[in-house]
Amino acid sequence: MSALYHAGGSAFAAIRQFHPELTALRRDLHAHPELGFEEVHTGARVREALRVCGVDEVHEGIGRTGIVAVIRGRGRGSRAMVGLRADMDALPMTEHNDFAWKSCKNGLMHGCGHDGHVTMLLGAARYLAATRRFDGTAVLIFQPGEEGFGGARVMIEDGLFERFPVQAVYAMHNWPMMAPGTVGLNEGAMMAAADRVTIEISGKGGHGAHPYQTVDVVLVASHIVAALQSIISRNVRAIDSAVLSICAMQAGDLGAFSVLPGEATLVGTVRSFSAAVQDLMEQRIKEVCSAVALGLGASVTVRYERIYPATINTAAEARFAGDVAAGLVGESNVTRALEPSMGAEDFSFMLQHKPGAYLRLGQGGGVGLHSSRYDFNDEVLPLGAALHASLIEQAMPLPSGD
Repeated sequence: MSALYHAGGSAFAAIRQFHPELTALRRDLHAHPELGFEEVHTGARVREALRVCGVDEVHEGIGRTGIVAVIRGRGRGSRAMVGLRADMDALPMTEHNDFAWKSCKNGLMHGCGHDGHVTMLLGAARYLAATRRFDGTAVLIFQPGEEGFGGARVMIEDGLFERFPVQAVYAMHNWPMMAPGTVGLNEGAMMAAADRVTIEISGKGGHGAHPYQTVDVVLVASHIVAALQSIISRNVRAIDSAVLSICAMQAGDLGAFSVLPGEATLVGTVRSFSAAVQDLMEQRIKEVCSAVALGLGASVTVRYERIYPATINTAAEARFAGDVAAGLVGESNVTRALEPSMGAEDFSFMLQHKPGAYLRLGQGGGVGLHSSRYDFNDEVLPLGAALHASLIEQAMPLPSGD
């Protein structure tokens, strides 16, 4: 915690002065979670805060419920434009905390800290609009629908980068497994691609006492699940990384213990860091499923959906972001070769279009993301906001003497 409270830089010192207001806002957002593209209360609070801050422009309805704020710096000579992004949506899960700001909506919860992400970017907006110590334009992107809805892609398809042609874009995510006052990133893959696999098996149902009269889809499904695991160990190079998990199987009726069903469905996920491995996984899954089904007399349909691409930092922007972070918390508190995560993040779509970097902001606490006991650590709000603001100030510095 000591690094957090001794963070350097004028941005941190200024933002820390309104830490209580940021905390109150964050807790209000936590109490009113909303799913992707339903961020009505959240959007209203964001727009209100931005207008109070005195930003130059507020654009609504980009990517359905997305919001973009524009802040122009004191200098305009560089014509530079840099983007910062925060995700706004919550998760469809029940919260099991008992503090005063717990979710007021049954079955909805900010279990990933997007309430904190929004608050930190609003903190940066307040500071940047008041000081404007940069030469260029800051574009603050409040993105809907990160949790499985591809909100970043939707904003891009709605003209985000045509309307706001940033030269680089940055985002950060809280990370409970890192201590407060620390920052982690690397110069390549930060998060994996997330793909969805749906396998539909058709056979011939019948009586469990006469399996020879059927094509047993439960047996076929079992062989497919086992055979698919050979792809990782025998087709993916050992120096590459991939995960294949079949996470659900549906077949038959639990009340009909002697009835063999005629259909079964498997659903799973594939995680990887490169397009080549993605292509290989899709090809081999289809081949293995078809071969196993054919050998056992069934038919199969495989649907492979590429949900989110891998989140890949560009090297120059990652080095720059690491330097900015080190200026705030000290080099010893910045991990520049952070181990990538097999989780996924739709900021990846933005990084496919623009150079940039995705950072992890330590928050401690030990309760993992997507846990029903999770809560964002309000102590890191000023640091996260200062990191956002410092990225803008140092990416677009004022000329000497200004």
